[in-house]
Amino acid sequence: MRYFRFYTIVFFALFLVSCSSSSIKNQTQPFPGIETLPTEVIELEKGKIQGIQLTDKSLELFAGIPFAKAPVGDLRWKEPQDLEAWDDIYYADHFAPMAMQNQTPKIIRKLMNAYVHSKGDRTDFAPMSEDCLYLNIWRPKGLDSTSKLPVLVYVHGGSLSSGSSWFQSYDGASLAQKDLIFVTISYRLNIFGYFASQELAEESPNGTTGNYGLLDQIKALEWVNKNIKEFGGDPENITIAGESAGSSSVNALCASPLSKGMFKRAIAESSSLVVPVPAHTFRSRELALSTGQKIMDELGAKNLADMRNLSAQELMKTTHVNNSMTVDPYSMPEYPWEIYQKGLNHEEALLNGFNKREGDAFIVLSKITKKNYRDLVADSPYVTDVDGLCSLAEPVKNNKEAKKFYGRLFSAICFTYPHDSWTKVLESQGKPVYEYYFSKENKGIGTYHSGEMIYAYGNVPKTKAYNQSDYELEEIMSEYWANFAKYGNPNGLGESNLPLWQTSKESNGLLLELGEEIYMREDPFKEIYQYLDFDIGAENRPATFGRSED
Repeated sequence: MRYFRFYTIVFFALFLVSCSSSSIKNQTQPFPGIETLPTEVIELEKGKIQGIQLTDKSLELFAGIPFAKAPVGDLRWKEPQDLEAWDDIYYADHFAPMAMQNQTPKIIRKLMNAYVHSKGDRTDFAPMSEDCLYLNIWRPKGLDSTSKLPVLVYVHGGSLSSGSSWFQSYDGASLAQKDLIFVTISYRLNIFGYFASQELAEESPNGTTGNYGLLDQIKALEWVNKNIKEFGGDPENITIAGESAGSSSVNALCASPLSKGMFKRAIAESSSLVVPVPAHTFRSRELALSTGQKIMDELGAKNLADMRNLSAQELMKTTHVNNSMTVDPYSMPEYPWEIYQKGLNHEEALLNGFNKREGDAFIVLSKITKKNYRDLVADSPYVTDVDGLCSLAEPVKNNKEAKKFYGRLFSAICFTYPHDSWTKVLESQGKPVYEYYFSKENKGIGTYHSGEMIYAYGNVPKTKAYNQSDYELEEIMSEYWANFAKYGNPNGLGESNLPLWQTSKESNGLLLELGEEIYMREDPFKEIYQYLDFDIGAENRPATFGRSED
């Protein structure tokens, strides 16, 4: 049993680090073995479309809708291109393939599912393709172009190197039942989404390179703004949301000049870029170009033509990580921190927060002991006072206590402090901010990184890993998330049975604990922040914290 737990936890950590025309044919059924009925045909800008009815939930699903041309061939590493019109009805009755990514071996995936009492996910070993620019829409039945329901657009996580737009943890059915339209989008990942080269920048009419995944997200938002009215949505009431790298992407969307006016509010779970030098998901242009050249050298490519002649499978063999956005004159002209300091960010209100054990899974393979933990703390350029910081843990009695403390530091550097910073910057701009701390343990993922998603989006599984208290919290959290998407206030409008969630300003800097109890409290990581400073040179960003490049 000890070895079983070890290897399943190992995989869990690795998993977290990695999670056109009418002729387009989607390949993955949303509900295998269940007969579905078609929706009415909807007339869009580029052609007609038809989805499926989810008869048991009074909902409709439009799965695998293309929002840009397939980024293949000469379009690999180019800005996403407008679709061409199609003549026949496009049947949006299947999810589209996931973006290219490395997949976990089946045996490891099965072990992980057993560990968290899960039967697995519908995306397990699903087809992948470079042809991946699709989105999915869940909506209540009976809508038309005059309905004007609020819209929530979700950006999936996965360290910008893995993941899918149709993972079950954020299936859109539950929130769509709360009278809103739920959209999930896909985008290019890893080397396909974040490869950078000077030759690509020179080729681009916009001088862009290294942010193709971000540009895909912006293109999807553009599509939503142009077409969501025909599904019954209100293009003037769009909220963007994401978790982990999806949250970093939401942050980037709030900062990018290209997405101005495309949404009103943001929901950000477990990742923020609002610090001078983020610990993950963002890098300097110099580092992006340097990593790109290393990849070309490794793959034996002398120029861009050679790179485009390589197959997707050959490109995936690179040993260099591409899981960060970068500074780019077109989509991200400065570090997000600098853009926020100038007040050029777009979100009018923010719901954001983090989990109790964000960092634990990322250090499971690290040898952290009573003897070496101080040296590991000292290795971080973000720590300004090693003695002061370590005094919070001392006396450290054993290796278990040392690792627990280091896990808290990892959480603070990679997740909690950046959220605290985002909250404070937005509060200084006079905008409402609702911050949370998720602490609900269970026999599944618990309070590890990503543990809050199944509660927030109403997808807590009906398994022995969860009990009545989990389903009660699920209802409360999903109501908060839906209310925020509708009104910019998680409490809703008028009288409510929900526990009151105050803004950071109203509560004098408190956040809402979401756990066995729900109440306003101080940030449990606050005492660590006084010993941290993120104003370091970008070249000093450490590989020991977060998911950074070489």
